[in-house]
Amino acid sequence: MKSRAYAALAAKTDLVPYEFERRELGSNDVALDISYAGICHSDIHQVAEEWGPAIFPMVPGHEIAGIVTAVGTKVSKFSVGDKIGVGVFVDSCRACESCQKGLQQYCVEGMTGTYNGLERDGKTVAMGGYSNNFVINEDYAVKIPDNLPLDGVAPLLCAGITLYSPIKHWKVKPGMKVAVMGLGGLGHMGVKFAVAMGAEVTVLSHSPNKQADAIAMGAHHFVSTKDPANLTPLTKNFDLILNTVSAELNINDYLNLLTLDGTLVVIGLPGKPYEVHAGTLLNGRRSMAGSMIGGVPEMQEMLDFCAKHSIVSDVEVIKADYINQAYKRTVASDVKYRFVIDASTI
Repeated sequence: MKSRAYAALAAKTDLVPYEFERRELGSNDVALDISYAGICHSDIHQVAEEWGPAIFPMVPGHEIAGIVTAVGTKVSKFSVGDKIGVGVFVDSCRACESCQKGLQQYCVEGMTGTYNGLERDGKTVAMGGYSNNFVINEDYAVKIPDNLPLDGVAPLLCAGITLYSPIKHWKVKPGMKVAVMGLGGLGHMGVKFAVAMGAEVTVLSHSPNKQADAIAMGAHHFVSTKDPANLTPLTKNFDLILNTVSAELNINDYLNLLTLDGTLVVIGLPGKPYEVHAGTLLNGRRSMAGSMIGGVPEMQEMLDFCAKHSIVSDVEVIKADYINQAYKRTVASDVKYRFVIDASTI
C-alpha cells in the first residue's frame, strides 16, 4: 500500500515529505485512512535521537485516529467505515503474563512500537502516523465512539491513556485529593479525568498564566510552583500526585505533599534521575511509583469513558507543512495543549 508521509531522513533534521510502501493487508489486519495524528513530545525526542540509536528514515506518530478502509478475511472487530484509533504500540508477544492480562505495554519481550522499531517479523520497519494511511492487526487497535471528534481523540491514544491508566490503577474516586504536576499535553488530560471521577483536583504548575485554563477544565485549585514557598501549606495534603513534568526538579518537595499512604506517580521522563531522600518516604509510608501508557482493553475503556463524559484533548490542528514549526513550539511549551496534524494535508 503506497503511503505519503512526513519523515526525518536523519537524526536532528527537519521532517520532509516522504513516500514508502506499507506491508500488505494480512488476514487479521485492518487498513485505515488516517484523519488526524497527534504530535507527542516523544516524537521530538526520537527524531533528535535523544533516547538512543534510532532508525532512519523515520515516520513518527503514535496518536492516530482514522477511518477503516479495508479489513482482512479473518477480521471480526472492525468493519469498513468504522472510526479507529492506534496508539503507542502495534504488537507484542501475546503470550507472557502481561499480554495475557491485557497489559501489552508491559510485555516481557517488549512491545512493538508504532514507529522507530521493527515489527515482530524482525524485518519490517514500523512507520508511524504522520502519514495518510496505516495497517495494523485488529487486536491492537481500538474503536472510537461516534460522538467523539477525531481531531480531539487522536491525542487520547497516548496522552490520554497515559493519565487514564494510573488514575484507574490508583482508584481515584469522589473525595480523594489529587494533584497534577504540569498542565501540558499530558497534565490537562489528568485534570479532566480526575475531575470526571469526582476527585478534588489541584494543578501544580510553573506557568501562572495557565490558571484560567486549569479552572476551566474543572480543576478546583491552582498553585504556582515558581515560588517553592507556595507548596508549604500543601504538606501532607494529597492522596495521589500525578507527575507529568519532564523537567528536572526536587522531587522531595512534592513527596512531602503526600498524606499517609499517598502515592506520587512518575509519568514524565526527566533527563536525570531523581534524588529521593529516604526519610521523605518513611514519613507517612509514602510511595513513589511509575506508570506507562495502557493496554488495549484499558484504551478502549478510556475511549468509552470519554464518550460518556464528552472528554477530548484540547488541540491545535495544523497542516502537515507546519510540523517543524510545531516541534519548535512544543519544545517551547507554546501549545494548548496538543498539536494535531490534519492528515488530509500530507
